[in-house]
Amino acid sequence: MSSATFPVEGAGLGLRRALLGPLREVDLSTVGFMEIAPENWIGVGGRLGEQFRAWTERFPFICHGLSLSIGAPEPLDTEYLARLRRFLDEHEIVGYSDHLSYCSEHGHLYDLMPIPFTAEAVDWVAARIDQVQETLGRRIAVENISYYATVGAEMSEQEFINAVLDKADCLLLLDVNNIHVNSVNHDYDAESFLAGLPSERVAYIHIAGHHNEAEDLIVDTHGAPVIDPVWRLLERAYEKLGPVPTLLERDFNFPPVEELLAEVGQIRQYQSAHAPDRQQAEQRRHAS
Repeated sequence: MSSATFPVEGAGLGLRRALLGPLREVDLSTVGFMEIAPENWIGVGGRLGEQFRAWTERFPFICHGLSLSIGAPEPLDTEYLARLRRFLDEHEIVGYSDHLSYCSEHGHLYDLMPIPFTAEAVDWVAARIDQVQETLGRRIAVENISYYATVGAEMSEQEFINAVLDKADCLLLLDVNNIHVNSVNHDYDAESFLAGLPSERVAYIHIAGHHNEAEDLIVDTHGAPVIDPVWRLLERAYEKLGPVPTLLERDFNFPPVEELLAEVGQIRQYQSAHAPDRQQAEQRRHAS
């Protein structure tokens, strides 16, 4: 298993405000950890803040940011980073991740834009990741994003990701759904892409659903169930990495909470099948 994993384990679920009520009414024994977007909770007080505190006292949490904008041309938002540091410390949240993208240019763009795959961009992004890690007092993870066009690419997406991870000495939030989405949209082999990413950098995994706009165009939505090819890619990831902590993302179009928990349970089943003791027993059986 990767030695870089955040201090969570098992299968996780993204905590959204729409789920606060439904999740109180069900058995959550399959859920090992939860994840939030800190922008949605920083500064929240009153009854809602008390509810959130109750969840952070019950489960380990990871924060997955939406607005760091690590690849943007303007300076990092140091006031936001200071608030984020206080929030992480207050709730004793060690793990923080954000997107290997940018979402601002003298104002928020309200979308995750791809960074040009260039050596200059590698240097720019790595320096900014260093600044974030120093400010937060934590080693962060960056996520491979879904994207729909490339601009001025001098290297492949995989080469760009690997170069940023190496130069910044940060971790990777491995989104297997995004690999599948990009493999269709940009016509590459998903398993080969996965195999070329550094195992030792993977902090945890995201898995989610998407929308098929056309035969050769998938839109990453987090608003649908996970499909079979993405589940298979998750299995390939476990074969490479071991049962790395894995989070189910669902941002809207919520089904009954039991259906979400069934997907969390499916993650746990795949993880159990690739647990070290199970793998070692299988290897011994084949060797005998």
